[in-house]
Amino acid sequence: MANKRYTDAAKRFDGEQLHSAAEAVELAKGLATAKFDESIDLSLNLGVDPRKAEEQLRGTVALPSGTGKDVKVAVFAQGEAATKATEAGADLVGADDLAAQIEGGMTDFDVAIATPDMMPLVGKLGRVLGPRGLMPNPKTGTVTPDVAKAVGEFKGGKVEYRTDKYGNVHVPIGKASFSSEDLMANMAALIDELDRAKPASSKGRFFKKVTVSSTMGPGVKIDPGRLN
Repeated sequence: MANKRYTDAAKRFDGEQLHSAAEAVELAKGLATAKFDESIDLSLNLGVDPRKAEEQLRGTVALPSGTGKDVKVAVFAQGEAATKATEAGADLVGADDLAAQIEGGMTDFDVAIATPDMMPLVGKLGRVLGPRGLMPNPKTGTVTPDVAKAVGEFKGGKVEYRTDKYGNVHVPIGKASFSSEDLMANMAALIDELDRAKPASSKGRFFKKVTVSSTMGPGVKIDPGRLN
């Protein structure tokens, strides 16, 4: 059924045509016909060489319209920091006990945050957290003494971005139920952040290919020269 829906959606537009960002967002919203509120995702191929350490991008961006998703946050902390994380709305808070759960295969959360003193413990979980992109990292503000602030930010619409080995970045910018204006505001925030993070060594066009799609829908291509 899902495949038929995808095929039907793909027939309703020209998959090779380049659109302005606003046109593409409208199209992606219209092609989201599943029975649930699909995520709207932005995929960008950047003019970077991820084999070079300085051209591997990783960071966070606050989406002004939020993500529309209930973000589950796990926090590695003890004492007062653990109390504050719980008060800020963290879903899972702990130290050795939380590490034991994760070692046992529990990865039912979207973001992991840790106080700096917890990193020796968290480091041992790299085998589980690393492949899932859940390893806390100072670059993304997920290793911090102020875990309560970080919990609030990720619950409120802060998302992480990182280049894969092909120079691609995939970030959810909201839900199909969002207004086009809210999706465009989130897209603009992400584009601005990537532009700001552009490595000095990156040559030529930075935004090479850009596509927006819903969870179950086909990708709609955006003209990199018409992102604003």
